[in-house]
Amino acid sequence: MRAMTQDAYGVPEEVLRPTDVEKPTAKPGEVLVRVAAAAVSGSDWHILRGLPYAARPVVGLRRPRNRVPGLELAGTVEAVGPGVTTVRTGDEVFGWCSGAFCEYVAVPADQVTAKPANLTPEQAAAVPIAGFTALQAVRDAGRVRAGQEVLVLGASGCVGTYAVQLAKHYGAEVTAVCGAAKAEMVAELGADHVLDYAAGPLTASGFDVVLDLYGNPSLRTLKRLLEPGGTVALVGGTGGRWFMGTDRWLRALVAAPFLGIKARPLVHKDRLDDLVLLRDLIEAGAVKPVLDRTYPLADAAAAIEDVRRGRVRGHAVVTP
Repeated sequence: MRAMTQDAYGVPEEVLRPTDVEKPTAKPGEVLVRVAAAAVSGSDWHILRGLPYAARPVVGLRRPRNRVPGLELAGTVEAVGPGVTTVRTGDEVFGWCSGAFCEYVAVPADQVTAKPANLTPEQAAAVPIAGFTALQAVRDAGRVRAGQEVLVLGASGCVGTYAVQLAKHYGAEVTAVCGAAKAEMVAELGADHVLDYAAGPLTASGFDVVLDLYGNPSLRTLKRLLEPGGTVALVGGTGGRWFMGTDRWLRALVAAPFLGIKARPLVHKDRLDDLVLLRDLIEAGAVKPVLDRTYPLADAAAAIEDVRRGRVRGHAVVTP
């Protein structure tokens, strides 16, 4: 079967190439999925580069342990391994895995579930990890509830598009920050107010919750944006090859009590229960993925670069 593979760390166009590899089989507790679409995110660029360095002991010191990138997929169950009872051959599913940039992938059965009935496979592939991150940022780290004022920084990205919709679902008044070219799209997702990040420093204030999905504002800026005692959910990070900005989380935890705010860093968890909840919200019309572009599998490097450079509104996927 065809797969996109990498045998060294580097920029996608230099290390990612189409290769013929052996088709996997479903072992006990696994399902074999024929991939219809695999999502592309900013994380793919970092993984291909072997960043942050602090993760190398897990992902591979000098070269990636897993040759095939890609973390999210939608497709059709081709075969089920011994002991699997939750899905059957022929089911359309979506979920998360390791190595989705290929034609077939063996996935633990508890990492996939029935695809939302109202989504195409391409749309469904864009849900799992970005959806997990947004849901856990809004519900768990931000603890957003009805009547609150919520500021979403990075509202037009993979996670931000879900965060805007989920904050509205939980009853908040949402102010979204993004580029002017993407403002209309974010407003259509339900944002009550949309601010252009390029228009100058944010002058708004009085928010109960700030969802920081990009990692740029200083802690003093966050304090100015928040109500006294307000909460900042720190999701992801930028800068620094060793820790990719997550060292900022530690500084935030130390400084927050002195600034009179609450800081709650988030490392998302892949959970089947949350995937089922996202599916239910999507089928109810409360949340929808924003799919901007679809690329053939062989153009995965270009897709990753477009996502990294902010050329994509919401999500991009590759299709075998």
